[in-house]
Amino acid sequence: MCWTHRSARRTLESVRNLLLAAFAPVVWGSTYVVTTELLPAGHPLFAGLLRSLPAGLIALALTRALPRGEWWARATTLGVLNIGLFFPFLFIAAERLPGGVAATLGAAQPLVVAALAVGVLKESPSAWRFAWGVIGVVGVGLVVLGPAAGFDAIGVLAGLGGAATMALGVTLTKKWGRPANASPTAFASWQLTAGGLFLVPVTFLVEGAPPAIGLTAAVGYLWLGGIGGLLAYVLWFRAIGTLPVTSVSMLGLLSPMVAALLGVIVLGQTLNPVQLLGFGLALAAIVASQRPVRSSTRIGSPSASISPVGTKP
Repeated sequence: MCWTHRSARRTLESVRNLLLAAFAPVVWGSTYVVTTELLPAGHPLFAGLLRSLPAGLIALALTRALPRGEWWARATTLGVLNIGLFFPFLFIAAERLPGGVAATLGAAQPLVVAALAVGVLKESPSAWRFAWGVIGVVGVGLVVLGPAAGFDAIGVLAGLGGAATMALGVTLTKKWGRPANASPTAFASWQLTAGGLFLVPVTFLVEGAPPAIGLTAAVGYLWLGGIGGLLAYVLWFRAIGTLPVTSVSMLGLLSPMVAALLGVIVLGQTLNPVQLLGFGLALAAIVASQRPVRSSTRIGSPSASISPVGTKP
């Protein structure tokens, strides 16, 4: 009975962690609708800046925790990869490619993570997760690619660059864990601040002066920064520490799927049978990738335990 109780508690805890982790990509799926319907056009980098820097500074003020020692360099590296580089790549791809092409390229991130997990985390290759990663990309492609899909070389490189930088950031976050003196909120604040500071010069060099912000735009920026920025990234970075890194990366497929659903609900778009098939494939890939893979990590590697050494669950 005692063993059964402990097993049930572990199962419930895993489900809870999975649902909390899924919150971030679900919220990120609203970015397209919020950007097109609420924000001023032509300033995507400014949106990325407001999504990261204010949230990071507010969280720093609340937690009053700063990196120590080597974590100054690590937090800066993670912030630049996960936010500072990822946002420009994301927006360049969005501007130069049809949304479906950009989303499909971004869906390749789990495949990059699966490869990096072998080289960086010393995990044994998992054909199961790689196969479902491919199926996930196909599913997302069926959902979001349309007959007007086109390819631009710079846009394609930016889309692949965004998938690669985010995948490397996620993998290094898993490898380094979270320092003992940092809560999930503090850990997110370091990266949001570092990424936001990196974006300041990039934004003003590319876009110039910021746009005028009315009430509608203010609501959009608050959503992107408060919910899609601070809260989503706190839960996302916490998930990376408590779940297998390939499982977390597969949850990112929820983002383009939610964006497509919001297109139906908010913008009056429709889904054809091929898109519904894609939804089924992508959902199957997400669910199947959460199945534990035995002996996927070598003893003594940084990802050998669910929570990295030195972290607070």
